[in-house]
Amino acid sequence: MPTASDHYRQGLSHYGKRAYAEAIEAYRRALAERPEWSDCLQALGMAQMHAGLLEEALVNLERVTQLAPEDPLGFTSLSMCLQRLNRIADAETAQAKARMLSWKQELKKNPHAPPPSSGMPVQT
Repeated sequence: MPTASDHYRQGLSHYGKRAYAEAIEAYRRALAERPEWSDCLQALGMAQMHAGLLEEALVNLERVTQLAPEDPLGFTSLSMCLQRLNRIADAETAQAKARMLSWKQELKKNPHAPPPSSGMPVQT
């Protein structure tokens, strides 16, 4: 009998082939066994986003940021979904949170790491 991890890996395989409907189903099977699995919820949200199921994706990606509030990937994914929903200010807030979390992680390895910039540098 397949485990939650087996279903998750199947989902990743489908996602890599851009078979988003199949990926969504595989992730849902995994989450039926492990409903609080933030990595799987993040993967589900991204598959839903790419399948055009933006409102469903948003719910799952917001849940990821609640389950794993120190994980920058969740906030990056949330930002991407918010952009597609044309919620630009919210997307920028989520991306700023992701940058700060990434910097905090980098500081653990490199205490002299510079803080993230407020945006992309512009060449003049």
